[in-house]
Amino acid sequence: MEEASGVLRKGFLVKRGHIVHNWKVRWFVLLQDKLLYYKIEGGRKEPSPKGRILLDGCTITCPCLEYENRPLVIKLKTKTNTEYFLESCSREERDSWALDITGAIHAGHPVQVQHLHRMKNSFKLPSNISLNHIVDKMHDNSCGIKMTPNVEQGNTYKETFTGSAVVDWLISNNFSASRLEAVTLASMLMEENFIRPIGARSTEAMRSGNLAEQFLDDSTALYLFAESYKKKTNSKEDMHLSILELSGTIVKQGYLVKQGHKRKNWKVRRFVLRAEPAFLHYYDPTKEENRPVGGFSLRSCLVSALEDNGVPTGVKGNVQGNLFKIITKNDIHYYIKASSKAERTQWIEAIKRLT
Repeated sequence: MEEASGVLRKGFLVKRGHIVHNWKVRWFVLLQDKLLYYKIEGGRKEPSPKGRILLDGCTITCPCLEYENRPLVIKLKTKTNTEYFLESCSREERDSWALDITGAIHAGHPVQVQHLHRMKNSFKLPSNISLNHIVDKMHDNSCGIKMTPNVEQGNTYKETFTGSAVVDWLISNNFSASRLEAVTLASMLMEENFIRPIGARSTEAMRSGNLAEQFLDDSTALYLFAESYKKKTNSKEDMHLSILELSGTIVKQGYLVKQGHKRKNWKVRRFVLRAEPAFLHYYDPTKEENRPVGGFSLRSCLVSALEDNGVPTGVKGNVQGNLFKIITKNDIHYYIKASSKAERTQWIEAIKRLT
């Protein structure tokens, strides 16, 4: 087996197809010299890999902003110029995968690996920065930062962008070489009143005395251009329930395998756990629209691990191991499979804190 050479990392990623550019969830295994990916059928990994990416001579782009509706993509380009686009479930997961893949690419060059880890915590702003030039490019209709409506604590803010989107954009456009550098550069843009915080999370960070801590590299912290301050406050009576459900703080997210209610088939879904209000939503990671396909309130829910020996009652398709069950207050049963016992425990503990 190819995996016998030593696994560096494994987990779900969403891969763009080569011929038809659709997106499919695959199970990826990172080895010293290659990245294997497997098809998932019936909630289980197929025994043989569907494909492999040889890492020798590969180049990696992270963040890759070629897909504006998929901001969490890593791009790999092999030495034969084959391009692979891989999407993660969160910025933290994306950056962690990128670091590990880059480490594997340069495994035979320890000096480069040491430099990579130093870069993770280094800070050096480019010389002769023109903040006006950066802001002009941020406004560019074709290559600038994308502005969207965002909801925070029941308020809708138009034409805003998140802190992590700013950091991704600064790195992608070569204004910064690391996330730490991009955060400090974004803080300078805020200090010079080119951009401003909007909403409780980003405004609270402004109270910090440290320049590098005033701007948040966070997907829940909102910002906007200073000259376009627009806010629309919605009363709770006028808001759709779905907006209220999605207004909570994200406390955990990741890929899990879920059993369907009707057909009882198993599909990989991106789960997002939110607090205040406490909801668990799940998304189809193959679709571009960032809209949940399902979800439920965690109030009065019961969550528990299922037996690892044999197929538990209620589970279809001979799926075993790392399973847990959530029972809602309306007595709807959700059967979910994690990729490891540790991951299952983490999800159960995080959900229990909100029930």
